[in-house]
Amino acid sequence: MKRVDVAIVGGGIVGLATAYRLGERFPDLKIVVLEKESRVAEHQTGHNSGVLHSGIYYKPGSLRAVNCRDGKFAMMEFCEREGIPVEICGKVIVATAEPELPQMQTIFERGQANGIKCEIIGKERLDELEPHTAGINAIHVPEAGILDYRQVSERLGDRIRERGGEIKLNARVTDCQVKSDEVIIKSLAGDVVASYVITCAGLQADRVTKLTGERPAAKIVPFRGEYFDLRPESQHLCRNLIYPVPDPSFPFLGVHFTRMIHGGVECGPNAVLAFAREGYRKSDINLRDLAEALTYGGFLKMASKHWRTGAGEMWRSISKQAFVRALQRLVPAIKAEDLSPAPAGVRAMALGPDGQLLDDFVVQQSDRVVNVGNAPSPAATASLNIGKLIVERLAERLPTSTQASVL
Repeated sequence: MKRVDVAIVGGGIVGLATAYRLGERFPDLKIVVLEKESRVAEHQTGHNSGVLHSGIYYKPGSLRAVNCRDGKFAMMEFCEREGIPVEICGKVIVATAEPELPQMQTIFERGQANGIKCEIIGKERLDELEPHTAGINAIHVPEAGILDYRQVSERLGDRIRERGGEIKLNARVTDCQVKSDEVIIKSLAGDVVASYVITCAGLQADRVTKLTGERPAAKIVPFRGEYFDLRPESQHLCRNLIYPVPDPSFPFLGVHFTRMIHGGVECGPNAVLAFAREGYRKSDINLRDLAEALTYGGFLKMASKHWRTGAGEMWRSISKQAFVRALQRLVPAIKAEDLSPAPAGVRAMALGPDGQLLDDFVVQQSDRVVNVGNAPSPAATASLNIGKLIVERLAERLPTSTQASVL
């Protein structure tokens, strides 16, 4: 049975960034990452659209706002040091009608409060930046960027191993016994005894939290984000990043256009309930996952509140033309023949029993365990700072001798 100081459950970018930060601060600790797939970053991280977020949307002072801002700079420094391509291309948040202007102003004021370089621009300046948009006004955020988070994750894994850490693949955790002086973790790749455990399980966060004996902050309900790619001959319609002014009553940003770091432009997402927590295709069905979502009071309350918007999302999932019409609100020249299907992603939505979406990062902790219960966007952008935050919380529980040896 393998013995380590800290075991981290989950090999997405948050788990890897946490292991990286832990080894950076406490180089003598024995660290293992347990990842249930055959490679790291297979789920939310690997299906990420690759945007380096500025933090403009988030409530000032929230963990999302603070960690996005600091995490963005940490991510840029890491990528520069590692030779990973990053492009600071900028984005526009576009208002297409007068009723959207008050919400656009609210977003702008949040950006100002969060210290983000941004400005409200008129149609003339918008046409210079994105000449094919239909906006009447917009917020220009010049510091937004693009990169490849899977590449970042793989490099984090390399650095973890170089420091003596281990990443166990095909290591789905099946049980976790928390004792007064240790934690016994059972996995498909063998059992591990750890002094401390950190869980960063993404789409399985609530279930893994339960395995540690803790009560999850919310239940995870999976929503599939469906995308199209612009065909090469149509990619001139989007120069960088084009976003709508989001509906403040709905927990998604709406369909948008994203230029990718390795080329191409992605359009979407449409957001529909996934019939499996890892249901990237419409045909993917897991009866346990589906029954759990459909019988959960929090989901039923959210569905009853947003049923009209949800019905529209479902219709766009069925009808390509309906999807095109949604895109045409931002870029009228888009036609159905400009689009080809692209891989989908699945978002782990943490819903409370009242039907409210948890709107911030959630980190729960006990004597031996730290659980990341919710890590919504911009978790990838903020991952190195989230990892630092988790390590700081764990450090409070480490023996004084351990801390003194590295301070």
